[in-house]
Amino acid sequence: MVVTLKQLEALHWIAQLGTFERAAAKLNTTQSGISKRIQELEASTGLALFDRNQRGARLTEQGEQLLTLGRNMLDIQQRIVELKDAKLAPARRLRLGVTEMAALTWLPRLVSAIRDEYPTMILEPEVDMSRNLYDRLLDGTTDLIVIPEAFSDPEITSVRLAQVTNVWTARPGMIKSSRRALSFEDLAEHTILTQGSRSGSSLLMNKWLRTNGVAFQRVISCDSLTAVVGLVTAGIGVSYLPRQCFRPLVDERKLEIIPVRPVLPTIPYAAMYRNDRPSALTAAIAELAGRACDFSFRDNGKSGRQRAGL
Repeated sequence: MVVTLKQLEALHWIAQLGTFERAAAKLNTTQSGISKRIQELEASTGLALFDRNQRGARLTEQGEQLLTLGRNMLDIQQRIVELKDAKLAPARRLRLGVTEMAALTWLPRLVSAIRDEYPTMILEPEVDMSRNLYDRLLDGTTDLIVIPEAFSDPEITSVRLAQVTNVWTARPGMIKSSRRALSFEDLAEHTILTQGSRSGSSLLMNKWLRTNGVAFQRVISCDSLTAVVGLVTAGIGVSYLPRQCFRPLVDERKLEIIPVRPVLPTIPYAAMYRNDRPSALTAAIAELAGRACDFSFRDNGKSGRQRAGL
């Protein structure tokens, strides 16, 4: 035998109204019908739900515990029934993870688009390093992430959003001007500033550098992209940065683009979500991310220093 919602419903109304008779009237059935439901529920669970030594319908301790669980099940049933007639979709929660660069640029546009499309959605944005976000996606504590496409797994769907162009940058005047592009040997004379090993962009870039036989000796790594930009503008070293993202700082003479050969590869960014779980909503949000994605500050009136948080 199995536990049924009708049995749990009888238990709920007996506890709520105090007697089998009142519960029967509430449920438009007979007192014997209610008694039969409770007998079947006790037989299915192997629990004594009512204290027969007491007058009235007094629950045992096990009966109280089963009542709590049963009410949860009845509540879920009611919410399922209400889906059909609800004018608005029930509130859904979306745990969204993005890297610092997306947060600095187009995350506000994506949040606005999600609010317009899903007014009742409970949105929980999080900004972190690519590796940390990907780990949380794998263990199910994040629903959708936007990171450089540095990782792959059969259970993860990856939707390409954009290709980001990186350029070498330095404080204006730090590197002597020359008509010729610098080589990596020239670049190695300076301190190289990069993001840490948990950055997806750094993982892809370091792989490319190794393939081209480049190994810098003087390197300072920092997890924060904003901090790296601050170090570059302070003249601590040189770094590769996304051209569009920090173009305003170049226009304001806070940064200078350094020509280097060979040219750096573009970094692919993607929206990622698990494909082994219901994914209609996350797939739709990934599509919204594709429309909102723009690693520049075209909608922001702040100065370049303010945009970068410097």
